[in-house]
Amino acid sequence: MKTSLDHLPAGKQRELAFVVEVLTDAFAEAIAGRKAGGVKDGQILKIVLFGSYARGDWVEDPVGRYFSDYDLLVVVSDEKLTDVLEFWDGAERRLLAELSSGQRLRTPVNFIVHTLADVNAQLARGRYFFTDIARDGIGLLELPEHPFVEPQPLTPQTALDEAQGYYEDGMASASGRLQLAEFAIDRGLNKEAAFELHQASEHLYNCLLLVLTLYTPKSHNLVRLRSLAEPLDPRLATVWPAETKFERRCFELLRAAYVKARYSRHYKIAGEELAWLQQRVRVLQGLVNEICQARIEQLGGVAKGKN
Repeated sequence: MKTSLDHLPAGKQRELAFVVEVLTDAFAEAIAGRKAGGVKDGQILKIVLFGSYARGDWVEDPVGRYFSDYDLLVVVSDEKLTDVLEFWDGAERRLLAELSSGQRLRTPVNFIVHTLADVNAQLARGRYFFTDIARDGIGLLELPEHPFVEPQPLTPQTALDEAQGYYEDGMASASGRLQLAEFAIDRGLNKEAAFELHQASEHLYNCLLLVLTLYTPKSHNLVRLRSLAEPLDPRLATVWPAETKFERRCFELLRAAYVKARYSRHYKIAGEELAWLQQRVRVLQGLVNEICQARIEQLGGVAKGKN
């Protein structure tokens, strides 16, 4: 794996060094005093930069209000340590606070956590997402003697079969959630409608990621899912316009709905906000359907050519 960040400006290199420091410090605090096996002696084995900042095609567009995130894979020693809420919430909160202050961090950070065994199993199965990381990723932290295995090729027919299955399941689940949202809207159940629109969006992003990369993170965070999905097709960046305060508020209400629409009595969403969100989720549904169908057609052509 590559280790050089020479293609990045010095300021970006300093930011990434700081991010690694935050992750390692927050992890140490999270496992301090733990006695459970696999946790008390838990380790971060690797931190890998992937995506646009690793490839060198990141975007910073103040006019269009689009900025690439740092995408990081954190590789840990035990499956228990992949629990984001239990072991990584502190890191996420600190990174958000540092981003808000803008003193040491001005670039958003998204990270995913997997065990080395899981990553190597995915590489052995030829999963695109992980093979791309193994090929293009840059190691920011690596303990010795914990290598990635050599990625293996994925047969065209297997890729087609898996993508087709993910597409059928994902679109059906998203459609069902949209129907539940419409049912709730018709009956004035605004909080329930917001939750179902969140779930429809989550299913659509998961569907897209699985069809295109055969991977999606274990996350209900729409911002994280967007950050992984939007670089895959530029049209996805148009789904959630953010030119007005109303548009930004609506997406924030959708993002927060997974927890707050169910558990907070302070969560409020108006009919016009729900209507806007419903329309935008329909736009997302149409785009995901188009992108996934094109991918499946492409995979079908490759599989047919190999027969």
